[in-house]
Amino acid sequence: MAMYLTRFSYTPETWARMIETPEDRRDAARAYIESVGGKLHGFWYAFGEHDGWNLWEAPDNVSMAAVALAIGAGGALSSFETTVLLSVEDTMAALGKAKSVRYRPPGA
Repeated sequence: MAMYLTRFSYTPETWARMIETPEDRRDAARAYIESVGGKLHGFWYAFGEHDGWNLWEAPDNVSMAAVALAIGAGGALSSFETTVLLSVEDTMAALGKAKSVRYRPPGA
């Protein structure tokens, strides 16, 4: 299964609701990814550009995209960004294949 890192930020309205009624959102995040056959590996809040970070495992890009679309459509977030993570083994395979790509720089 593929690994994904997501960065998200809540809207001010969502923060206001969570201040009024604090809620541990890990269970919700776990349910979302498990509904497509995946697994939540981590959930953190942070200072900085993003309010939080998740580490997910999903069967494929379509499954992770479905989760991202559903979460994004919910209206609680002001941003949601997903990065597909490559294993070292996949990166090594990509490096090997890169040799056969006949790249030509613009204007060359």
